[in-house]
Amino acid sequence: MLKAADIMTKDVATIRSSATVAEAVRLLRSRDWRALIVERRHEQDAYGIISESDIAYKVIAYGKDPQTMRVYEVMTKPCITINPDLGLEYVARLFADHHLHRAPVIQGELLGIISLTDLLAHSHFLEQPRTILLEQELQDEIKKARFICAQTGVRSQECAAAWDVVEELQADIAHQRAEKIVKTAFDDYCNEYPEALEARMYDF
Repeated sequence: MLKAADIMTKDVATIRSSATVAEAVRLLRSRDWRALIVERRHEQDAYGIISESDIAYKVIAYGKDPQTMRVYEVMTKPCITINPDLGLEYVARLFADHHLHRAPVIQGELLGIISLTDLLAHSHFLEQPRTILLEQELQDEIKKARFICAQTGVRSQECAAAWDVVEELQADIAHQRAEKIVKTAFDDYCNEYPEALEARMYDF
């Protein structure tokens, strides 16, 4: 499983809590960032965060002057922080539980920042339904291959061709999951019927 450290953005900016909101806006615009991490005042202090949303909802929406308002007046502190070794599934749960859009990745010191966009870009949940469908198809093809072999003979070309289909499906599933195939369904079949291996060495 991917960890927070694998997908975090290392290019993260910090700002002092005493800085003006206008300074924060300039810094956000300069690099097209969505949030800034607010520096700790000392080692035992907590990190804070100020985002575009904080500025829009707490400053602009109320017609307040960003030149006079300070970061500490609108920031979130302490903010939820992410351990770099935390798996993405657990990061997503933290985001859901606390309604987060982004959070700093910290282990003793600030290492980076992780956002919802990062999670979506690196999550494979969109591929899971396809993998599930392939798994179902694989089980069907294994049954089919065993049936064909029982009907036409373990050494028949039809039997060999049926196992070719099974192995292609297994390769597809392994690719989807970025895994290496350790043992194929045909390997298991060959444990039962060693002679089946001979039929795979055919020429059409």
